[in-house]
Amino acid sequence: MSSARSGGRVLVAHPGDPKRVGPYRIIGRLGSGGMGTVFAGLDAAGLRVAVKVVHPAQADDAEFRARFRREVKLSVRVQGPCLIPLIAADVEAPSPWLATAYAPGLTLDRFIAAHGSLAGGTLYAFAAGTAQALATIHAAGVVHRDVKPQNVILTPAGPRVLDFGIAHAADGTSVTRTGILTGTPGWISPEHYRTGTTGPEGDMFAWGALIAFAATGRVPFGGGAPDSVAYRVMSEEPDLRGLPGELHAIVSSALAKEPGDRATARHAAEACTVLLAAQATQVAPAGVEPTLVGDLVAARWDLPMLDDPNWRRPARSRRHIIGIAVAVGTLIGGLAGGALALQPDKTGTTSSSSGPHASASPTKAAAASPSAPSVASSQAPVSAASTPSSADADEATIATWRAARRAKGEAEIETGAALGHDVSLGVGEEYNYSGRYDVSYAPSRRELYIAISGPIVDTRVVQGVAKNACFTLRMMADIYKDLPYDEYVLVDNTASTAPAIVWEDDFRANTGCITQTIDRTSTDLGQASSWHPTEEGLAAARIPSVDQREIRVATEAVHQLFADWNANSRLVENPRYISDENTSIGFAPHEGVMYVWATKPEWDRNTRDEWGEVAAGAACRTVLAESRAGQEWGYAQYAVAVLDSAGGTEFLRWGTAGSCTS
Repeated sequence: MSSARSGGRVLVAHPGDPKRVGPYRIIGRLGSGGMGTVFAGLDAAGLRVAVKVVHPAQADDAEFRARFRREVKLSVRVQGPCLIPLIAADVEAPSPWLATAYAPGLTLDRFIAAHGSLAGGTLYAFAAGTAQALATIHAAGVVHRDVKPQNVILTPAGPRVLDFGIAHAADGTSVTRTGILTGTPGWISPEHYRTGTTGPEGDMFAWGALIAFAATGRVPFGGGAPDSVAYRVMSEEPDLRGLPGELHAIVSSALAKEPGDRATARHAAEACTVLLAAQATQVAPAGVEPTLVGDLVAARWDLPMLDDPNWRRPARSRRHIIGIAVAVGTLIGGLAGGALALQPDKTGTTSSSSGPHASASPTKAAAASPSAPSVASSQAPVSAASTPSSADADEATIATWRAARRAKGEAEIETGAALGHDVSLGVGEEYNYSGRYDVSYAPSRRELYIAISGPIVDTRVVQGVAKNACFTLRMMADIYKDLPYDEYVLVDNTASTAPAIVWEDDFRANTGCITQTIDRTSTDLGQASSWHPTEEGLAAARIPSVDQREIRVATEAVHQLFADWNANSRLVENPRYISDENTSIGFAPHEGVMYVWATKPEWDRNTRDEWGEVAAGAACRTVLAESRAGQEWGYAQYAVAVLDSAGGTEFLRWGTAGSCTS
């Protein structure tokens, strides 16, 4: 399945892209094409994979599904050096997919366009590696049929041949439509043009053109109209000017007009490996093993390592984390879905009412229930150093943290590794924080603890750790169904003499992993000071959704809103009356915001304010209810607006799920 690649870089996911495919968490896109989309994915251990997902229209095509099923079967048969291994696949899924190892780097055509042709040891390594890849393919009884620069990636470890989208078994098994010429002009053999014949010899003709292109930056039979290229391929000699003399014989043999006169892939691999070994001042015996070819290629390959920071930033860490300004030692309010307690004052400044180590941490029941938030009080602080005898017996304390043990068994070991990986990458990238995260377990309390060591943390970092940890734990609980934990507790251990509990949350109940701090002491549903709805978000929300859950939620919410608002405005001619014709609800996935808007330019100030209050209450309760549901919900915020007939917008109210009462 060919795709327009992003040069190995991870691109931002599009609205509607899956969050998971099989066992893989999707963090972005690598490319797309007419047949499907290639996503960047991570498995539970952090392994990077490329996940190819077939477009729905293609998935409904029985013939295409048969081709995809065959591509998977052929990929299973072909494993070896300079090939990209197939890791997993589901050909019977509603949207069939396959996962391969991630191969970072540019395709050959893009590399040459950016950096020029290959030379020296790198060129010989390229020739040996690609020939060995074809030898492995042919030995498995498969013909590639689409060898070209766009199907070879130059990774930091060597070249990688990819894409079996139009490959077929050498025994003739194929579902390609008769009479359709497969392949790309300039990379099609003479016999394929003449009779449609495809075989290993055709792959070798394309390999010869590939090596000439890699060495010179020119296609050996030129470009232009397809029929002109076809004539030159069948009738003229290739342009091999600039090709190193040592490679001239083997490449000329591969480009012979008659299939029987061409070198086989195995012969080409052996010849190029001998040349490569000479470049490396080594001696390669005749009949070299494929593993030796791979080792020699890696030794002589000279391309820099690539580092795409988007791999280090899991998709979930891109969710908007609402910044808050809080004086150390003071908690503004409760939380939506999580319990935040501030770390003690590291400067030594103390409060006469709470002492130097004061922190606030709601009880487990409160943390698990957004409808029962805990409001910290400076008159009744919870000491970070309190013991179970001096605090609620259900509450996590420094004593219970110290009593927790290290990981035992696969589930705990893998969970600890995933937390360390995801949290350090997500928080490190987003907040430039380089801390260490030590995980310990208290199964009898159904708690696990994440102790943060390193530079002093602020509330932003705590929220970032909490959010990343919550998502990771939900993922691991899905993988290990018997994981015996519900809550995670963050311990600020950056000052080892005064550790403090700074977060406690039920990751199973907090389905949206909401970590924004909300001022619950305010009686106004009004505006959250740390964020503001946008015209771009509203524009995105006005695009009709195809997500069935969003459609259901919007339909239910808007009809409830009609009932609430129209109770005293039953006449349609009443200017207060709202209906499907002037009122809508939509979603902005990139912001995580649900927008509610009415096109009522005739409303006066009092009516707008009243509408804003009613609509905000309905929107907030809707977002909160979905956040409590048993599935991940990507919308923790809402905004209410009135539009005028000319398209102008007045945002009336906005807030976060935790700012409302159920």
